[in-house]
Amino acid sequence: MTTGKEFEIAREFEVDASPAEVWDALTTGTGGWLWPMEYEPREGGAAPFGGTVTRWEPSRRLTARVEDPAGLPPGQTVNELDHTIEPRDGGRRSWVRYVHSGILTEDWDNQYDGASKHTDFYLHTLREYLTHFAGDSVVFTTLDAPAPSAAPDAFAKLGRRLGLPDDAAEGARVRVDAPGGEVLDAVVDFRSRHFIGLRTDTALYRFFGRNHFGAPVGISVHDFAPQADAKHTEVAWRDWLHRLYA
Repeated sequence: MTTGKEFEIAREFEVDASPAEVWDALTTGTGGWLWPMEYEPREGGAAPFGGTVTRWEPSRRLTARVEDPAGLPPGQTVNELDHTIEPRDGGRRSWVRYVHSGILTEDWDNQYDGASKHTDFYLHTLREYLTHFAGDSVVFTTLDAPAPSAAPDAFAKLGRRLGLPDDAAEGARVRVDAPGGEVLDAVVDFRSRHFIGLRTDTALYRFFGRNHFGAPVGISVHDFAPQADAKHTEVAWRDWLHRLYA
């Protein structure tokens, strides 16, 4: 029988969005900052990854729990996401507490480190979405780079291919080399050894240095432009990645 060790990752933050806007982002707008997911809107309803909604209090509390390992990544047997929302400044802003907990059964330290760092990046992207694109229609695309991108220097190589200066910190305005010779006028909204976040007037580009956790580099694009096309975006960035890591 496989045993495991419990974990908990807790974060709190405030954001310039009403509780209703935060709730919508968590329940029906997840493609704008994470990936598309669906919740059955009631306690006891179906949740992503074969889970169950255990708390459904609109604009206040959302909790979902998965206890079927078949719906979870390898090395995890229980997963729970809990969100608490409270109004601030007369409801113009919100305070959010996010708790991710469960049981990990393999390579605990590496999995916990990866989950913790990804949490910070995902919640940052949630705040970017709420601040700049809340409620907008989105086309979501995600893909992994080829296997050689798991090399130790792979993510640094990606930053150079984008044309990001070494000193381009968060808040810097940059021109980025995108697929097909396109140049993106963007703001660096997040940058660390593990992740890069770029925001344009119409999209959020997320780059994941998962090579640091033994996996390939990944890209997600949250495209809010009226003409957004997921297939075109996927093909273009896949070709860009294959050329980079050939």
